[in-house]
Amino acid sequence: MPIPGSGLAKGLAVTLRTMTRKSVTAQYPDAQPELPPRTRGVIGLFEENCTVCMLCARECPDWCIYIDSHKETVPAAVPGGRERSRNVLDRFAIDFSLCMYCGICIEVCPFDALFWSPEFEYAETDIHELTHERDKLREWMWTVPEPPALDPRAEEPKEIAAARKAAEKAAAQAAQAQADAEAAQAEQEGPQ
Repeated sequence: MPIPGSGLAKGLAVTLRTMTRKSVTAQYPDAQPELPPRTRGVIGLFEENCTVCMLCARECPDWCIYIDSHKETVPAAVPGGRERSRNVLDRFAIDFSLCMYCGICIEVCPFDALFWSPEFEYAETDIHELTHERDKLREWMWTVPEPPALDPRAEEPKEIAAARKAAEKAAAQAAQAQADAEAAQAEQEGPQ
């Protein structure tokens, strides 16, 4: 049977232990926090890669991405060719008051137009101002950190290994052909 008041005594013991320690307070506005490398702050837009395929808007579970576009006709590249049409981005906005930072839009983008930025200071006094347009998203794109370096112990990608082997084989064949040509030339010069 527990002793009456033992829970209160344990709680007071924890309080007394922590009271004697020096507190560590981060002076946030003056000293910026050191963020982990994969911090999910806001989403940056690399507009040049966006083809207005609408995958990000369709896959977003919160429907917080707004995209408007129009079609433009591109003249034929060569005489006698046909005209082509392409989508032109008019509006790309993300409502961060709805966004749950799941990252699905970034993962489904087939053209690498969306990236995580570590920026986190975008608080507003009015909730309607949390819908950021493409100009602001483009500004955040330049704060996206470089991708991490490849693990030196990782296995070489198959594509790179195949290309390297093909290049080494071609170089070996060229060296053999050069050696054969030099041997043939030396053989012709020798009997004179």
